[in-house]
Amino acid sequence: MKRSELFFSFLLVPLDYLMIILAGVSAYYIRYAEFFQSFRPVIFDLKFGGYFNALAIIGFIWIIVFALAGLYSIKNARTLAKEIYRVVLACSTGFMLIVVIIFIQRELFDSRFIVLAGLVLAIIYISLARSIIRFIQRALYKKDIGVHKVVLIGNSKTVDTLIYEFSSSKSSGYKVEKRLRDFSIESAQELESFIKIKEIDEIIQSDPNMSKAETIRLYDFADEHHLTFKYAADLLDTKVLKTEVNEIAGIPIVEVKKTPLDGWGRIVKRIFDLIFSAILIIILSPLLGLTALIIKIDSKGPVFFSRKDDDSLLYRVGQGGKLFHYFKFRSMIIKSDSMRYNELADRNTRGDGPMVKIKDDPRVTRFGRFIRRFSIDELPELFLVFTGKMSLVGPRPHLPEEVARYEHHHKKVLTIKPGISGMAQISGRSDLSFEEEVKLDTYYIENWSLIMDLTILLRTPLAVFRNREVE
Repeated sequence: MKRSELFFSFLLVPLDYLMIILAGVSAYYIRYAEFFQSFRPVIFDLKFGGYFNALAIIGFIWIIVFALAGLYSIKNARTLAKEIYRVVLACSTGFMLIVVIIFIQRELFDSRFIVLAGLVLAIIYISLARSIIRFIQRALYKKDIGVHKVVLIGNSKTVDTLIYEFSSSKSSGYKVEKRLRDFSIESAQELESFIKIKEIDEIIQSDPNMSKAETIRLYDFADEHHLTFKYAADLLDTKVLKTEVNEIAGIPIVEVKKTPLDGWGRIVKRIFDLIFSAILIIILSPLLGLTALIIKIDSKGPVFFSRKDDDSLLYRVGQGGKLFHYFKFRSMIIKSDSMRYNELADRNTRGDGPMVKIKDDPRVTRFGRFIRRFSIDELPELFLVFTGKMSLVGPRPHLPEEVARYEHHHKKVLTIKPGISGMAQISGRSDLSFEEEVKLDTYYIENWSLIMDLTILLRTPLAVFRNREVE
């Protein structure tokens, strides 16, 4: 999902609310205008203060109606006419709610004109505002901002139609970067080399003659490289759980949804992370300061573990396989990180996968053992959550050399941002095998909900204080 789409979808919520309030205020002042009173005098006393308070509440209720009507679903392909049609239906539903309120509490609105005028103006204002947003998006597409960069797979007329549509209209929001007529092993290797030098967002398979083996290979390729996979309707026989159908150039296109976090879930999760990471940083700041002081007193070296033994920056692999600068409280003696692969390699207790965990690790300092036992060393990750590199809940961030040893199905965990806590951490922490961790993280990715995040966070302290062996 493109960031511009998320931004504009998020922007629609306060914008719609503002338009609803503006419509209500406009209707009120039109009713009290001198030119209107010249042929229909005001025979009631509706104070603006009380009216505005009621309007603010009505506006909030209308936003909920809009959400239920699907006006905030993130769909790039919906036409403006269909969007305005939904606006009319949603506003009409909101109007019926007002009618019910008037029936129950007649004194709330003394003027039927204000209610009717508010409905008409709300439809006009909201439709106009959304048209402006759509115009801005189209203008940005022409400047190559927010455009979906796609690879088309197939040797059919459907592919030719899509290529013509995308190339002839820069405001379509799609740009064809490459076309492959099949997806043989050689084509897969060609595409893998291509995406290393060119940014790609989506793969669209639209050839009815493509074999099932090629289609499955293409889907696995898209999943492994964190690309959105779409296909022309009725071309995929394999079972998929979450799909969404849109119309592009008159052709039904089905998108396989990798996670509920691809869309509004991503916005909600980011807001949740931003608010709660800030709160936790403030609450835990005395503990953070005290820990930093004791680390300096306890052993020689910096407070944070943020560089490798050769003084190069320490990185972890984040969402989509992108690297980010990682740091946490130092719990080991300095210049000892690389020992895990050399002198201490025979002590690795995680031979089942790419992870390396050292039993009775001699590198850990006295205080380091304590902060590891209670995961205090990981608290600086809250700053990485606040800046958007990590999330409060998600798969743990792994080292680039560990990710390089992942098998294809392991790369599913890179679909979302890594987290401080997660399903694996509350289900056994380091006592689980790597395959068990991947299964739990995959389940989380495919079934995410905000309630699940809250449950994991509430269970995290219990998991931390549960007896376990410190590496």
